Formats: sequence, structure tokens, C-alpha cells
Amino acid sequence: MKIGEAIKRYRVKPGDKVDLATLDGGDCSLHPSGGKIQTQGLFDELRDELQELQKVLYAQNKHRILVVLQAMDTGGKDGCVKHVFSRVDPQGVHVKAFKKPNHDELARDFLWRVHPHVPGDGQIVIFNRSHYEDILAVRVKKIYGDEVWKRRYRHVIEFERMLAEEGTTIVKIFLHITKDEQKRRLESRLANPAKHWKLNPEDLADRARWDEFQRAYEDLIERTSTEASPWFVVPANRKWYRNLVVARIMVDTLRGLKMDFPKIGWDPASVTID
Repeated sequence: MKIGEAIKRYRVKPGDKVDLATLDGGDCSLHPSGGKIQTQGLFDELRDELQELQKVLYAQNKHRILVVLQAMDTGGKDGCVKHVFSRVDPQGVHVKAFKKPNHDELARDFLWRVHPHVPGDGQIVIFNRSHYEDILAVRVKKIYGDEVWKRRYRHVIEFERMLAEEGTTIVKIFLHITKDEQKRRLESRLANPAKHWKLNPEDLADRARWDEFQRAYEDLIERTSTEASPWFVVPANRKWYRNLVVARIMVDTLRGLKMDFPKIGWDPASVTID
């Protein structure tokens, strides 16, 4: 997988149309003859490079990285974070999971609970679900009237534009699985008592709205993928390929920042340690 191939193939450019039904969740076109075992060496190399790039990011203390992860239920957000970022220094990466808003959060604007968690200088922050849930859920579950989720598109675009102009690099990733693959994963959870805690009856209610969620995601990605804040639609049926592509996107994004360790204002040769 050459530099930039994952970004070029899976990035949604402003104005692009998105039809998830025509996008293969099982695609592995960047590694058509691969598999988890065959690509493990490459994945390890990417994780090692991500680790080194994060060290420079942290030391330079200049750039901020926000990663937004969205997916249908069982899409693999937790597993993706666990595997892709497993070698990154925990001092420099933080994960924030956004669940159903609580009473205090509902009493304020929908971005109030989001803004305190954006990255500071030298940090990578991963949103496991995000402010986009306040468009998707509101739209599909009809929590409020249509005018609410429609105006929120403008709010999130302006919010992300502000973050980008203030120095935040934003990478938004939609992990795309098929309905059949979701069924397989839900059945796997149901068959394993150790995974029952991961199965919520609400997941089945959302599955019944699969087509509505797909249309909502298509509309959302089309409307909010910008030059400064792009969406990537990553095939996620095959976990090894999902992880490989996300790692490649992260490495290429950090490489593109042209970072370097900060220059020191003293001569190391002049220092003697007794």
C-alpha cells in the first residue's frame, strides 16, 4: 500500500455523492491477495511509525489531531481504536466516547458536551461516536422536528471550520459494514455469554431502521465532508483490512504535517553529567 493510496481511494471529496449500497464493505482492493496473517508485518510497521510520529507530535507541541469514528452498531469502532493505536503513548492519545445525552447535556446546546474534549497542542483525541450522533439519532428516531437536525449541519460545519482554522487537523472515518455482516456479529454476541453485555436490545431496534440510517449517513457525509474536515468511508467487514486502512490514513495524515523535534537552544556537547 503506497503513501496516499488509502487517502485517495476512501476520501470523500466535497461535492461527491455517497451511495453506501454500492460500496463494498468487504472490499480489500489495496491488498487483494492479503489477509490478517499476510499483512501483519505491514500493520506492525504502520503502528510503529504511528508511534514515532506521535512522539514528534507530542514533543513539538504544535499540532492537534481530532479523529472522529462513526459506524453502524457492531461496526468495529472499539476494535479499531484498540488495534490501530495500541502502540501510541497513552500520554498523547485520548479517547472520548459519546453516549446518549444526559439531563445536563440536554439542557444545553448540543455542542456543549463536545467542545471541552477537542485536542490541545501535541494531542490526538479520538471521538468514539461524536457530535454527529446528534444529527443521526435526532433525524432517524425523530427525537425533534426536522428543522433541528437540518440546521445542525451548518452548526457542525462551522464548528469544525473553527477548529481547523485554529490549528486542528480533523480526520473523520465512517467504518462501513454490510447488513449481513452486522447480522453475523450480532449473532456472535448472542451466542457467546461473555459478549452478552455488548448486545443491547436497542441495537435491534436500530437494525430495523437500517435503510433509514444508511440514507442519513449518506446525506451527512455528503454535506459535511470538506477540504479541511474530510470523511473517509473505510470498508470494515474484514477487521484486518479496516485496521490496515485506518493506520495508513493516520500515518499519511501525520506525515503530511512535516513535523520535526523542536530545536534546542543549547549545545549538548557543553553539558557534563557528573
